[in-house]
Amino acid sequence: MNSMSIGEQFWSDEDSDGDSDGEDFIYGAQGHYPTDLSRHPQLDIDVGAVKDIYSESAVFVREYETIDDVDIDLHINVSFLDEEVASAWKVSRTEPIILRLRFSLSQYLDGPEPTVEVFQPTCKDGFCLGVQLKRILSTFVSNQWKHLSNEFLNAQQRKRHSWFKAGGTIKKFRAGLSIFSPITKCSSVPLIQGPGGKARPAGQELRVTRLMSRSMSCTKGDLHTSNPIGQTVAVPGSRSTVHITTRQLIQLFFSSQALMHCKSIPTLEYGFLVQVMKYSEQRIPTLNDYCVVCDEQHVFQNGSMLKPAVCTRELCVFSFSTLGVMSGAAEDVATGAEVVDLLVAMCRAALESARKSIIFDPYPSVVDPHDPKSLAFNPKKRSYERLQRALDSITSIREITQGPYVEIKKQMDKMDPLAHPLLQWIISSNRSHFVKLPSSRQLKFMHTSHQFLLLSSPPAKEARFRTARKLHGSAFAFHGSHIENWHSILRNGLVNASYTKLQLHGAAYGKGIYLSPISSISFGYSGMGKGQHHMPTKEELVQHYNRVNTVLKCRPVHSRFLQSRNLNCVALCEVITSKDLQKHGNIWVCPISDHVCTRFFFVYEDGQVGDANINTQDVRIQKEILRVIGGQSS
Repeated sequence: MNSMSIGEQFWSDEDSDGDSDGEDFIYGAQGHYPTDLSRHPQLDIDVGAVKDIYSESAVFVREYETIDDVDIDLHINVSFLDEEVASAWKVSRTEPIILRLRFSLSQYLDGPEPTVEVFQPTCKDGFCLGVQLKRILSTFVSNQWKHLSNEFLNAQQRKRHSWFKAGGTIKKFRAGLSIFSPITKCSSVPLIQGPGGKARPAGQELRVTRLMSRSMSCTKGDLHTSNPIGQTVAVPGSRSTVHITTRQLIQLFFSSQALMHCKSIPTLEYGFLVQVMKYSEQRIPTLNDYCVVCDEQHVFQNGSMLKPAVCTRELCVFSFSTLGVMSGAAEDVATGAEVVDLLVAMCRAALESARKSIIFDPYPSVVDPHDPKSLAFNPKKRSYERLQRALDSITSIREITQGPYVEIKKQMDKMDPLAHPLLQWIISSNRSHFVKLPSSRQLKFMHTSHQFLLLSSPPAKEARFRTARKLHGSAFAFHGSHIENWHSILRNGLVNASYTKLQLHGAAYGKGIYLSPISSISFGYSGMGKGQHHMPTKEELVQHYNRVNTVLKCRPVHSRFLQSRNLNCVALCEVITSKDLQKHGNIWVCPISDHVCTRFFFVYEDGQVGDANINTQDVRIQKEILRVIGGQSS
């Protein structure tokens, strides 16, 4: 916190009998405070409610001596996010997201509308998720403020106290209810106790209590349960029941309840601060499902992806360019140059394809740097030729890493003023978590240095996948697709393209996503010529790539960056081994998109595909894959 010319006071129970001349006091609900400050009593009540329902450390209050302002820091615990999701969103799970609200100290809810800040202690600047959450909470606070007052809130709380006895344990039970849905006034669900009680479950038990205290059913039709923890769960279409762990129940909750309730308005009966915290907790797990600007649910054809993104509405595109979340590509190039290099290569392959009108999706939405009210690249007015010129003017990523970024940007701007904005769009529009694997985490049997972690499933899909894996098990298999297709896959997901305009190789084995436990078969799909619609047999593919491997040897020195535009790409996926998975020898077809999740991505240059006969069903191969996955999640 920057030093201030005015004194600051922090309120505390511990300092209630201390020296009032000291500058700093930690806030407490029952303390005695300096007499020259006029605090509104409703503020004390609301802060006490946060402490009771959450913890002593969940709220921090900073009072200013000489002005009628008070900062309320609400600490949102985000440890419930999966490690992969937190990494993709650039959020630390080990520290809270802080919501800072500035109120009038003496007027509280009767004063001016509070300002909102959102940050993490170690990431105050460039916290992209915080930008989105700040817009959401500012709108929420503004809407609530229209009808909010201290008198109204006090009446709500008096009404709540009149329903139940002050010390009733039935209220305490409700304190741990779901953080992702509003507390309903349902006769079958008891209300929580007000400030006072302190006993709380710790660690995972706390999250389980909040998430799973009510019976729930999965709206997707996957599972149903009438017991919160550790009971058997009936599965439609299955003849048996299965024991679901706490983790599976939490995952089910995310997939079926979070999106449904995330915009519901939580109750005010426990104060405005609790309401803000509950609403924040509802929204955070589903941020990727909503546009970072307008906060409307995405209408992408294939649903949401892992990373939060801007929608395709022109007004949102204009606003997104001014939010500061894509102000430059310098950080991405500095921390993930190899990924940026590959993203540009994928974009180029799609743009140069004879099928670009079909597969170059999405087409860029780029604001004109000379006219911020118009789009230089507009999906409604496509110009592939102009786009190609801008793409050709992007300085190679290798060169960008070797010199001052500002100077290189100036050079790009001189060559083509749309080159750098296009590079920004290529980076920011990627909706998958794409990270270069360090050498210690690479799969040695794949014989390439260009190995990446590739996660594209949003939290809800990943939760459904894990639940299905608990029921049916899973296996690893390769998916090959020409590099020209990956520009779209990273932004739209891996989808069932059979019998659609996206289909390239036919559907000889039925409709679905094609996979294989044998690397050579998937390499065949990734290396088929542009526009080629003939689907070779398995034997033809194996013969062709064995012949290529006999002639071409791996490069003696592995370059950090791509050396060629002749690239083969293959993904290693995890697939649910349910009865829906159709196995035709070593060609597998999965008709259910939710049953396939990408895990790793491999790139080969000039037709070199390493070992053409890797079999993911080999026990040694499986152990190596699990070793790397375990290392990534640790």
